[in-house]
Amino acid sequence: MAKTAQSTATKQLPILVKDYMTQHHLPFTCGTPLKVVLDRLMRDHLSGLPVINENKEVIGFVSEQDCIKQVLQSSYFCDQSAIVNDVMRTDVLTVSPNQDIINLAQQMIDHKPKVYPVVENNRLVGLITRTDILRALAENMTNCAF
Repeated sequence: MAKTAQSTATKQLPILVKDYMTQHHLPFTCGTPLKVVLDRLMRDHLSGLPVINENKEVIGFVSEQDCIKQVLQSSYFCDQSAIVNDVMRTDVLTVSPNQDIINLAQQMIDHKPKVYPVVENNRLVGLITRTDILRALAENMTNCAF
């Protein structure tokens, strides 16, 4: 009786955003002075953070790039009254904690955000960065047998 060859390939489990996202960066809230935004982004070496309302719903995103124009104008006119609402983008790309990182990595090829807010039930639950995604992909590569 002939033995059948069993497949040695194992099916990879999905790599989920929730397994690599960070939860320790506090978002900005409406009305935060731009000076506070700049200080925090520079101090914590962040390229940007979400802006939330009182219900923890993401209503915007502010990045270093978003701040540059306002900072140029503010420094030229010595006006430091700007707030996060003046510079944040409201068309925010968000992801689900249960989204597959492989799909997100493919999406990042066409979209430029370096940081994605992770949202569940319309509430911010974390952030995932390009670095987090690269770490997940690299770890997955080491689990592959060549």
